[in-house]
Amino acid sequence: MRIEVTPDVFKLAEVFTISRGSRTEAKVLTVRITEDGVTGWGECVPYARYGETLESVTAQIDGLRGNVTREGLYDLLPAGAARNAVDCALWDLQAKQAGKRVWELAGLAAPGPEITAFTLSLAEPAQMQAQAEKHAHRPLLKIKLGTPDDMPRLEAVRAGAPKSTIIIDANEGWSADIYAELAPHLLRLGVALVEQPLPAGEDDALIGMARPVPVCADESAHDCSTLSKLEGKYDVVNIKLDKTGGLTEALKLRAAALAQGYDVMVGCMVGSSLAMAPATLVAQGAKVVDLDGPLLLGEDREHALKFDGDGVHPPAAALWG
Repeated sequence: MRIEVTPDVFKLAEVFTISRGSRTEAKVLTVRITEDGVTGWGECVPYARYGETLESVTAQIDGLRGNVTREGLYDLLPAGAARNAVDCALWDLQAKQAGKRVWELAGLAAPGPEITAFTLSLAEPAQMQAQAEKHAHRPLLKIKLGTPDDMPRLEAVRAGAPKSTIIIDANEGWSADIYAELAPHLLRLGVALVEQPLPAGEDDALIGMARPVPVCADESAHDCSTLSKLEGKYDVVNIKLDKTGGLTEALKLRAAALAQGYDVMVGCMVGSSLAMAPATLVAQGAKVVDLDGPLLLGEDREHALKFDGDGVHPPAAALWG
């Protein structure tokens, strides 16, 4: 077995801004695992919020030795970007070796398309209204917020896209007081969900606080081990493969979250269709799907995922799985 990791860069269609900063490109790592002439591949997006860099994640993957299995990965790598890319590459490799699709190997029903959110990046209200008008035909819009002055932005987006369902991602940018002040207005403006309103280390403040719209854990929820810390604070768990450490753990987290009464959202970092492909399996029937990474790119991989009025479609075998 040979494991190779290489960096890739994809230009974004437009500058993408969240409360932590802006970017013009998506920097990812591509992992290829070859065994007996067959190659499986996967992609991850190292995330600085979790102490990851392209270099640190590359070093983690380069440190793997010998034949690696999905089960054995739990002892070799922690949940995070490195394990994600390797896990997804191993699923792809196994599917190619078996001549089957990954969902067959996982015992899942054949996947179909799922409506995905389209993300509007953080900007001044007039710019966000213009973005909303441009994408008002989309059924589900996600707004990046997370500042003390977000009400004008939210009002502007609702004015620009009066018929779209809106979800909000505050990216840990609000205080408890700001969230409490905004919460009634979220309901008034038809917001369907708010993601991570408070910093992960300060979200105990959500206990006992009114939640007029469902609150989703993102930075507070990584893998199954973090579920116990969400009780009384959140209604929904956002599953991202770069947090869970791959498809294997993402499927376990989905099952565990649903069993404990949470709804599930399936999200992504900004990456290519290769990164989204495994997540489409986790996204089947989720309350909210947010796999719009490829729609934000100015360029994508060959055999890219199909997006249309029915949503994001599962990958062709030529891409992954």
